[in-house]
Amino acid sequence: MKPKYDISVQLIGENGNAFNIIGKVRKEMKRNGVSNDEIDLFINEAMSGDYDNLLRTCMKYVNVE
Repeated sequence: MKPKYDISVQLIGENGNAFNIIGKVRKEMKRNGVSNDEIDLFINEAMSGDYDNLLRTCMKYVNVE
């Protein structure tokens, strides 16, 4: 599945802390001009479930490397 945005975020080998992951994706989305409303949608969706949901949501919005 192709992510919503053509933004790459390096998560492999990073701290597996959920807040760290959300922060990295949020930072890259903001840096690439994604609207605050869209970033809020991402964060709400990412936090709406377990760790697997978080990772699936990240991959839905950005390229995870």
